[in-house]
Amino acid sequence: MQCNHGTRIDWVAESCALLAGLTDEFRKTLPFEGFTIGTGIHLEPKTVALLMTLRAGGANVVASGNLGSTQPESVAFLRSQGITVHAAQTTDAVRHAKSLRKVLAERPQLLLDNGGDLFALYLEDPYPGLLGGTEETTSGRMRLWPLRERLNMPILVVNDSPIKQFGENRHAVGQSMLESFMRLTNRSTNGKHVTIFGYGPCGEGVATCFRNAHSLVSVLEIDPVRRLEAHLDGFMTPSRDQAIASADVIVTETGAVGVLTADDLGLIKDGAILLNGGHFPTEIDVQGIMSSPDVVRCRDLEDGALTSLTLRDGRTVTIAAMGHMANLAGPRPLGNSIEAMDFGFALQAKCLERVATGTLNADHCIVPVPRDIDEWVANSYLRLRNQ
Repeated sequence: MQCNHGTRIDWVAESCALLAGLTDEFRKTLPFEGFTIGTGIHLEPKTVALLMTLRAGGANVVASGNLGSTQPESVAFLRSQGITVHAAQTTDAVRHAKSLRKVLAERPQLLLDNGGDLFALYLEDPYPGLLGGTEETTSGRMRLWPLRERLNMPILVVNDSPIKQFGENRHAVGQSMLESFMRLTNRSTNGKHVTIFGYGPCGEGVATCFRNAHSLVSVLEIDPVRRLEAHLDGFMTPSRDQAIASADVIVTETGAVGVLTADDLGLIKDGAILLNGGHFPTEIDVQGIMSSPDVVRCRDLEDGALTSLTLRDGRTVTIAAMGHMANLAGPRPLGNSIEAMDFGFALQAKCLERVATGTLNADHCIVPVPRDIDEWVANSYLRLRNQ
């Protein structure tokens, strides 16, 4: 039999059962009719499914991406479907900000944000009519929380949903970071000493997956309660210096800035590999490390997928994806699993629907997903899987 031509975008959409159901529902209810939704989120096949679901609900969708993760095939597909996209595959923050400003120039009534970029830029030049929206990440919540009095509108934080915490952050991020380490480096995990910065749900998932892949895992966590949890879960919790010095692989999963810097170069083991799993490329201070006088040679491998640094004393350190999200970087980036993103994107769509109804107010600024939406997603997914 001769095969017909298909695309990964089509196959992913067919695999997003929750979004497919919502698409059918939204075509009937049209919750976003008359609204423009501005988005700033990783543009890859799974987000294509989300944006098409929003459009099925009547929305005029104006999309942008995130730094370092925009996939040209996804942009081309969205444009072919009549969706306005202002995005390019770039790690240039200035160019990226210009794309985001083009989204805001359309004066969307709803924003779907990832990392707080759109809401932060909105505050630089506010316009009337913005009702609120959603924020995807812990990094974005940390960024927007001090701004909530100025924002003064409903913004639901999808990452604070328990479904997002265990379904995507713990399970899917752990799996995708392990897969990405092996895909980018072609190195084994067996017997490797791996240090994880952060023991929130993402860090817990990464630590567990590397341990299940026969690595020796240490956890660095500044919160003593979470550090105790890591200890009771069977992970080593040494001092910071010990954890860095012993590590063959270091993974940052904190949402913070400057977690690993040039000041740590003296501790880092010869041959160590550094990966960031946080949203922003600021957890590993790549530019500061590369500018250090201790670095005497730099080799770019595979267009930034791996950057190998040689230090003055002969040690080498390799940085994956120039400190950008390693699971959305390098050759054939896939990100988190389809099922996990289907959870998260169903939460996004239902939260935007709730904001669009006008039933929320400024008291819902930077708050978790409403419980009834969590329950709807959980019940819908289990019903689909148990058919």
